[in-house]
Amino acid sequence: MEKYKKTGRPTRRLMSLAVVLGLALAAVSCEDALVESPKAVAAEGFYQTAEEVESAVNAIYRPLRISTFPNYIATLECQSDWMYGRGSWTPLSDYQGLNDANITRVSGFWNDFYQAIRNANLVIQNAPKGASISAADVEKYVAEAKFLRAFTYFHLVRNWGGVPLRTEANMVEKDLAKSTAAQVYELIVTDLQAAESVLPETPKDVGRPSRWAAKTLLADVYMTLGNHSDAAARAKEVIDSGKFSLVQAKSVQDFQMNLFGPAILTTPEEIFYFKYSRLEAQGNYILWISNHPSTNLFKFGGAYAVHGDKTNPNFVAWDDDDVRKKLWDNISFGLGPNTLVSSKYVDKEAISQSGAGNDLPLYRYADVLLMYAEAVVKSEGSVSGKAIEALNRVRRRGYGLPSEAPSAVDITAADAASPEQFYDLVIKERGYEFLYEGKRWHELKRTGKVNELVLFGKKKTVADKHLLWPIPLSEMNYNGLLDPARDQNPGY
Repeated sequence: MEKYKKTGRPTRRLMSLAVVLGLALAAVSCEDALVESPKAVAAEGFYQTAEEVESAVNAIYRPLRISTFPNYIATLECQSDWMYGRGSWTPLSDYQGLNDANITRVSGFWNDFYQAIRNANLVIQNAPKGASISAADVEKYVAEAKFLRAFTYFHLVRNWGGVPLRTEANMVEKDLAKSTAAQVYELIVTDLQAAESVLPETPKDVGRPSRWAAKTLLADVYMTLGNHSDAAARAKEVIDSGKFSLVQAKSVQDFQMNLFGPAILTTPEEIFYFKYSRLEAQGNYILWISNHPSTNLFKFGGAYAVHGDKTNPNFVAWDDDDVRKKLWDNISFGLGPNTLVSSKYVDKEAISQSGAGNDLPLYRYADVLLMYAEAVVKSEGSVSGKAIEALNRVRRRGYGLPSEAPSAVDITAADAASPEQFYDLVIKERGYEFLYEGKRWHELKRTGKVNELVLFGKKKTVADKHLLWPIPLSEMNYNGLLDPARDQNPGY
């Protein structure tokens, strides 16, 4: 595995995308124009060379990476059946809808998501007009912009449902009617199908999406839409590529440092991550959210804003021999003696509260294996050995065992005698594997198990209004074709 300490002056070959984004934008002195005045950039003929278009593509990442996604993931985790919010995050764990503080919080996500979409639209619209850029480069950068636009809309539609669908064709229009969720998904699928046919197998910079990232995201979208045969097919393509494998881990320290650690450039498991470095304004904020000062695992303490509880039935039922369970520390910080704090993300050499070097996993090979396991059973209607093996690979690694070799902890055909039993095992495994990666709330909604599993884990019921976030008041006031009585999500 190739990795390096993300400080100092890395070479171009080893430069993470976190650094690439900052340097590329600074080099052309156009960040303010890209972020603040996109029309001025287009009018000045900025998109003429491959370097200029790449800088414009880099601007798509900026509103997502810096603090938005760490906060967004924490917000999603508060709503899972495993984890709890503290302080202003607490109402997210009560499931009765969002209070003013959290309405403000998610409004910020909406704004940043649409800023990223606007920047993607600029690339899609203007890159083909460049006078000094090859057709191959245009195609590559437009594909990356479409991937990022699809990625961002996928998060919008799952949290807000139908939304205004802004593309390169209508981006200058102030007033835009709300599209249906189906129409949003249609654009997402179209963008990803275009991206998967063009994106390179191996991008020139670590952190940019590959063909395999597009197939993985498309598999996730198909899973959400209930198109399990196509989801299984895309996931199998990624598996059969032979380009990815699980990072082997035997201990808590292996998980912390070799899979999620701050000094890693990349791993064989990485499919698509947001990249961070120990540089000013280029670090990962999620460590400040998740850590507690008493552990000394993060140099700047931590806010422990989203935490667990060892009396949660999910945690109680979790086998103590599973190494991943040990990524929770029992710390009593005023909410009772059973409080758990995550130690998944560790950086003792971070340079600030938002200066940790840990990357943020969005899709990794474990995702693909578990998506394939569920999708192939749902598409075929029976539990096959290939599905069980995909599940077991993730499970074995969780126990610190070689992922490719049969073991005593393996799920057997007897354990999964019916598809329904198998689905429950996959959902349970995802719960163990992806804590603090922002996946659980969306999974509960996708599988229709929100009420069942939140009641089991937290003994709480979920109000219908809690299933979607409110469209921000700023959007309602700005967009003349949105009617609050008709277009606002239920309960707000």
